[in-house]
Amino acid sequence: MTITEWPTDQRPRERLLAGEAARLSDAELLAVLLRTGMPGRSAVDLGNELLAEYGGLRGLLSARQEHALARPGLGPARWALLQASVELSRRSLREELRARDSLQSPGTVRDFLALWLRDRGYEIFAGLFLDSQNRLISAEELFRGTLTQTAVYPREVARRALELNCAAIIFAHNHPSGVAEPSAADRMLTDALRAALRPLDIPVLDHLIVAGNRCYSFAEAGLL
Repeated sequence: MTITEWPTDQRPRERLLAGEAARLSDAELLAVLLRTGMPGRSAVDLGNELLAEYGGLRGLLSARQEHALARPGLGPARWALLQASVELSRRSLREELRARDSLQSPGTVRDFLALWLRDRGYEIFAGLFLDSQNRLISAEELFRGTLTQTAVYPREVARRALELNCAAIIFAHNHPSGVAEPSAADRMLTDALRAALRPLDIPVLDHLIVAGNRCYSFAEAGLL
């Protein structure tokens, strides 16, 4: 049976519109985006297949584009919808950071960074530039590296901080290896960045490392 043949109160879209979004399964939420299934399979069936094939939502949404586009039942239009949903989530979190004190909403900071950096196949070093109320001015990718390292230049970071007239900074980078603990190089870099920004009276509030489902905080570890 296609979803249109289901009882109305069992259809994913109708349940979502009735305020039951949190009660829908991952496959049912995917079905709302996919809209239709394939011959002999409903959109919910297709959603379950995709989740099984990619190992869950995270695996699906971070899949290589060329593989996803070639997958029967997915294709460019549906892949674009899935990626748009991820980007909208990231932008919503960024708006929240612009409206609130980042130090008072560490969970939002971590969720934002996870959506942004977690599943990259190479290292990215980023900065969250904050105003005097610790609200986000700009979130920027400052440097991009390889699987294992990134060259970061404190002078360039200081120059950008002055351009944005920020009052504080939170740094972040990802570890594609999945190991969240900081390396000796990470600690040295953090010290160098703090030293470069100290004469400008711009404190480094935290340095976060995103690795898989973990997020390591230098501030929480007492390293700042």
